[in-house]
Amino acid sequence: MDQSISKRHASLREAESKAEQLFKAIEDQGIIRPDVTEKQINREIYQLAFEMFGIKKYWHKRIVRAGKNTLFPYRENPPDLIVSKDDIIFLDFGPIFEDWEADFGRTFVLGDDPAKIKLKNDIVEAWDEGKAYFQSQSAITGSELYTYVSHLALKYGWEFGGPHAGHLIGEFPHEVIQGESVENYIHPDNHIPMRNPDSNGKPRDWILEIHFVDRKLEIGGFIEQLLTVD
Repeated sequence: MDQSISKRHASLREAESKAEQLFKAIEDQGIIRPDVTEKQINREIYQLAFEMFGIKKYWHKRIVRAGKNTLFPYRENPPDLIVSKDDIIFLDFGPIFEDWEADFGRTFVLGDDPAKIKLKNDIVEAWDEGKAYFQSQSAITGSELYTYVSHLALKYGWEFGGPHAGHLIGEFPHEVIQGESVENYIHPDNHIPMRNPDSNGKPRDWILEIHFVDRKLEIGGFIEQLLTVD
């Protein structure tokens, strides 16, 4: 592997490892709990991230969604909810570690509702299936991977909840460098092979997102992490 690529992957891997540590601390400290608002949980996570890693900068808005708000994709801004005692909650945070971006999402279930627990487990299995499919297809396009993971939602008995299934990740600010066109997303209209380099000949690395929902039950589950860096 080219030395610059190896260094890039090591930096992305380290950023995600720190994000994982943050999420474990969130769970261990009981920050995800009932009778507080999504915004309160968000503030507490921000403070914890600062205490653990000195993080003040995030490359996208910090998301805490509970209950029926878990139906909404990233670009929506639903009203602030109070977490209930048997709720489903997901977090989507994009912290920046020494100018390298992480993008990490996880789902939590309070209580023992079987549908919510199934949803939490299904998205993890679907993410693993999506990665395995990506690895098995050397010339896969964003459109093809989106189609595959959206069909996984049906396989598990859910609906796919997002307009895309992931995006580029890299050195901050990747959005300025790469732009907002569909070719930079795991999107149904992206027909460019995902392993193609960018316009400057540099490698592109991807985040895979799984967002399954049940609109009747008003619940959703979300997971995301690095796809192209082991």
